[in-house]
Amino acid sequence: MVRSPDPIKLEILKNALESIGDGMALTVVRTSRSTVVRQALDYSTGVLSSTGELIGQGFCLPIHLGGMMPALKACTDYYQENIRPGDIFILNDPYEGGSHLPDIFLFKPVFIQNRIAAYLCAMTHHTDIGGRVAGGNACDSSEIYQEGIRIPPVKLYVDGTPNETVYRLLEKAVRVPEMVMGDLQAQIAGLEYGETQYLELINQYGIEPLEQQVQQLIEYTENLTRQAISQMPNGTWSFSDYIDDDGFSTDSIRITATVTKEKDELTVDFSGTSPQCNGAIQPVLATTHAVVYAVVKCLLGPQIPNTSGYFKPVNINAPEGTFVNPVLPAPVAARTLGLVRIANTLFGAFAQMLPHKVYAACAGAELGVAISGYNKKHVPWKPWVLLDFAVEPGMGAFSYRDGPDAVSAGMLNGANTPVEILEIDHPVKILEYEFIPDSEGPGKYRGGMGMKRKYQCAVDETTIQVRSDRSKVAPYGLWGGGSSKPTSITTVKNGYYHVKPTKFLETFSAGDTLEVHWPGGGGWGNPLERNPDQVAEDILHEKISFSRAKSVYGVVFKSEDASIDWQSTTKLRSQA
Repeated sequence: MVRSPDPIKLEILKNALESIGDGMALTVVRTSRSTVVRQALDYSTGVLSSTGELIGQGFCLPIHLGGMMPALKACTDYYQENIRPGDIFILNDPYEGGSHLPDIFLFKPVFIQNRIAAYLCAMTHHTDIGGRVAGGNACDSSEIYQEGIRIPPVKLYVDGTPNETVYRLLEKAVRVPEMVMGDLQAQIAGLEYGETQYLELINQYGIEPLEQQVQQLIEYTENLTRQAISQMPNGTWSFSDYIDDDGFSTDSIRITATVTKEKDELTVDFSGTSPQCNGAIQPVLATTHAVVYAVVKCLLGPQIPNTSGYFKPVNINAPEGTFVNPVLPAPVAARTLGLVRIANTLFGAFAQMLPHKVYAACAGAELGVAISGYNKKHVPWKPWVLLDFAVEPGMGAFSYRDGPDAVSAGMLNGANTPVEILEIDHPVKILEYEFIPDSEGPGKYRGGMGMKRKYQCAVDETTIQVRSDRSKVAPYGLWGGGSSKPTSITTVKNGYYHVKPTKFLETFSAGDTLEVHWPGGGGWGNPLERNPDQVAEDILHEKISFSRAKSVYGVVFKSEDASIDWQSTTKLRSQA
């Protein structure tokens, strides 16, 4: 008689594997060189089984974790039997397992007694990867060949010895090699930490019992996932959301997701989605899959272990040649904009299935500002690159509370880079960084506030590339909730004011400014049902104006002491 797995033992193993991932993550962030990793936290770590299944992850970015398995598979498929102790694989090619070129994956096999016991992954978004635009995130590239160096599955270390050819090629391809090489060494440090810890786990369990329990953990995850899905209502729900444009034309891009739940499985069908676009804002198929898995995991909750077991009951159809599954040579460097909108679309579909569980749209502008130039006092000229990406401001409202302000929402889990760090490391000043009153999506529960950031160039010949969205189609509200204020972008160059599109690349001079207003999150429920005391609190904290309180929320204030005029409020709301 075969015994059922012991859930307590599996919980202990799950925590041990996630602890390894967290330890790797801490090692990476403490030894990295770039603000992208040290401050914005744009990196991830994970533990995979000897067969390439995700079995543990660090507390990092959800979207990276769903992409580790296809990236590792590309490496193991290429090298097959030629994998030895001391090897480290490197990969960034989106069309051979990667996500986009700035994300470099490193994998290290863990050996015990000449057999592979596990694989460890450390990946980071690097400050530069070469290409026509510094930072490697230009949304106006028209093919992937413009975006930087493509690294297929190769060995960065062979039998424990660095592959100097790969190092030299990468060093010459990027503008800031000291940062790229520094972050690469941080990744290696994370892998070495993870290897030490996993070998201790083997010593504690024994290789055979550990592998058996790892497999049981994956199966246990799948069973829990199927049980959770079976409790959802059966049916089919569709939702569409839109991206303003791709930066080449003014045509909007439609993303349609149809979710079908039957028994203990989910099917997500992206039929009806627009064809792949000319710009670089679309994700490759592996990233689309990762978004779907991450959204499902958000709905399932924290009781489901973070292993590939929760991938298995989810079926995905993403037609080839569409925005969610582009084909070579489509550019994908700015693909985070697309994946955030895919997540918004999926949440919109699931909101119809689970109306009280899903929050309204997060801000979703997915702003990326890349600022770069050269210090010409050095010979040769010394390049500098600033990437300011993790600044998503407003989360959508829930069925039971307001959306938080200044929280990175959707599929992101990055962090705000402090203004002081940006100014210390780069010739750029941040003149303003603040919330925007009256920018929230109104509702019984309001969305998070929008924000603005104003940059000023300190030197001439500064290149600024902006990737953003949500100027035409603002983040949606749910169940009577309203949309937030849309994105707006302006510049002042040589004293002249310009209203800009959400995607552009220009050269700025010293003193010129860029000002970006992000949207807030969508609201949930009828704004006229919002508790007037909550409206008064928003007034007190200068989040909304008196005029908005009256016109949108139906709450009237006395002019003499700014207290609520309850009689007028009741009358106004009854007439709406």
